Amino acid sequence: MNRDLTTGNPAKSLWLFCLPMFGSIVFQQLYNIADSLVAGKFIGENALAAVGNSYNITLIFIAFAFGCNIGCSVIVSQLFGAKDYKTMKTTVYTALTASAALCGILMIAGLISCDTLLRLMKTQPEIMADSSLYLKIYIWGLPFLFFYNIATGIFSALGDSKTPFIFLALSSSANILIDILFVKSFSMGIAGVAWATFLCQGVSCILAIAVVLKRLAGIKTKGTAPVFSFNQLKKIAVVAIPSILQQSFISVGNMLIQGRINSFGVSVTAGYSAAVKLNNLVITSFTTIGNGISNFAAQNLGARRHERIREGFFAGLRLVWCLCVPFCVIYIFFGKYLLLLFLNESSSTALLTGRQFLWILSPFYFVVSAKLTADGVLRGISAMKQFMAATFTDLILRVILSFILSGLLNSAIGIWSSWPIGWSIATVLSLFFYKKKCQILRKQI
Repeated sequence: MNRDLTTGNPAKSLWLFCLPMFGSIVFQQLYNIADSLVAGKFIGENALAAVGNSYNITLIFIAFAFGCNIGCSVIVSQLFGAKDYKTMKTTVYTALTASAALCGILMIAGLISCDTLLRLMKTQPEIMADSSLYLKIYIWGLPFLFFYNIATGIFSALGDSKTPFIFLALSSSANILIDILFVKSFSMGIAGVAWATFLCQGVSCILAIAVVLKRLAGIKTKGTAPVFSFNQLKKIAVVAIPSILQQSFISVGNMLIQGRINSFGVSVTAGYSAAVKLNNLVITSFTTIGNGISNFAAQNLGARRHERIREGFFAGLRLVWCLCVPFCVIYIFFGKYLLLLFLNESSSTALLTGRQFLWILSPFYFVVSAKLTADGVLRGISAMKQFMAATFTDLILRVILSFILSGLLNSAIGIWSSWPIGWSIATVLSLFFYKKKCQILRKQI
């Protein structure tokens, strides 16, 4: 069902729109959590480390898919808010075509360079083969990743956050069962984990695209919408490219940090691999709600309802802070039991590593969630320069400080400590840019 976010109570509209998105990202994260859980419990610590090690490279591909999602979603949201449905359809078709071409290029580059990237990350010899195998199977599934992200971006742009939630709930639940079936019953090892994700993501992608095309066919326009437009591609690129660069540089930064983590041994790598899955569940949840705020801001920008954008920001901030409380409490006091889903009691070094990571980061979720909420508004109103400035500040600080602090302390704790510092400084920048942009929009009312 399409939802007009330019009318009604802003807080209620945003919360009703974003809560299913939060549910969707929980299930989305179950894909990666299930892979790590099954690898750690049914194969071993090395397999868990291999999945976590490969994950930092998969984030590069996810960055491109996410950028296509955001670029398409923001422009379609603006057109939907302005009720320019013909151009909106052309934008969707253009995004699908351009994403297909980009995906093909990335698949070729990924298959050629994946082993080189693993070596650059100082991947330990004992997990090199598993990391490479997992990564190559993942790359073959990139078309599903790209087209599914475009589909969810379109659903969000049309104000529909429930349909993606249904798809993800079903496919993620199936992924867990198939993971266990392939690994435990068929003894496929790390390949079973990768193929399970491939199959489930493929089915959800095909269904999502089919529903999107049917939904678009139901929107009436005067005349047939062109299937491609360079002008619309340019508008998509203005939003997509900064998002891609942002996520890509974060991925490259994470790879550099992963190399430093790997230097402390397989047990530390395994502990980090488990803890970072839990952390990513939180951060990705905030990011997804930020995406919802982007759609809210974009629709209202298109409808010239500028006063609602500020109200949406504060409604979004209340939402993410409500989520921070349980996450902080659970991770600080019960993090050990969550980590034991991935690790065994005998993995004492890995378990301690994961607990230290969660203790240091989780209190600062209140800070980074404010940044991601402000970033959502900046993306929605196409203030991409400001968005990138805050994001790169966070990334650069985290990478540099992770090497400096871990060297000074001679411990991986120095790496974990770099996260809160980068988050805090970048949050100040994002809030400053948000305030300046809102002042400009208020003058245009």
